[in-house]
Amino acid sequence: MSYRLGSLLGPEDEKAAEAAITGSIPSAAASVKPVGGAESGSGAEKGGTGVGEADLALAKLAISDALGTRGTTRSTPWENPLTGARGTVTPLSATYRQDGRQCRDFLASHVREGRETWLEGGACKSAHGRWEVLRLKPWKQA
Repeated sequence: MSYRLGSLLGPEDEKAAEAAITGSIPSAAASVKPVGGAESGSGAEKGGTGVGEADLALAKLAISDALGTRGTTRSTPWENPLTGARGTVTPLSATYRQDGRQCRDFLASHVREGRETWLEGGACKSAHGRWEVLRLKPWKQA
């Protein structure tokens, strides 16, 4: 199965995913810029989720797969062989309408170096029929 990364990710996420999937090393000019001033290679987080950009890019591919092709609450695994990170994405609810778009909530796990992080999020279908992650934040267990 192949994905058009640009349809799911921003330009920085797309570069990170390409590097993770192909094993290519970005040039200094094209390197992924970490969020929040973290040093490159430090597991820089994207948007305060605690998940590195390359891992997040691959997780977003699994999110699209879990929400778009499976249509159930079955978990979809993902893995980044370069960082050793892995996880699953599980749709939590049936689809619902928001601002005229079909949307769905999900729970995603991220395991790296023995540390497990859980994220909750929501995604909606774009006008082109692609799932776009609109909300992603650390999951706070009740």
